[in-house]
Amino acid sequence: MDWDIDIVNNTDEDLRLYESLFCDAFLGTVAGYNFSGEVSILLVNDPEMQELNRTHRGKDATTDVLSFPQYTAPHLEGLGYVALGDIVISIDKARSQADEYGHSLERELAFLTIHAALHLLGHDHDNEASEKTMLDLQNEILQKMRLGRHE
Repeated sequence: MDWDIDIVNNTDEDLRLYESLFCDAFLGTVAGYNFSGEVSILLVNDPEMQELNRTHRGKDATTDVLSFPQYTAPHLEGLGYVALGDIVISIDKARSQADEYGHSLERELAFLTIHAALHLLGHDHDNEASEKTMLDLQNEILQKMRLGRHE
């Protein structure tokens, strides 16, 4: 399926090196779905992420990733082409988490993209079973990208 992936960098860093990583992570996540469309990925620093988190979730703190779906999951398959939604990633938070977890920035950025894309597709982690499903899907996609924990 064809996807239009719009990557917007609102940081002062040159992040073009990671554009194919964002695309691969997103496309790996939507690979099994029978529709195409568009998604936006916005790259920000912690102050902008904190403002977005405060405005949209009422939480006055930064976070690593936010997703803003345009549709609810049961309605996606019948659409054919869909503006799936927006993903916002804090580069500052991704960098600190990569250091904290002892893996590459590439792996962290891919993980955050996959995680948010799964949310756009209707997945959640609000209970133990759904959290396990999400973790399994994330790990499967990361393994396919050769970004698994032991690779």
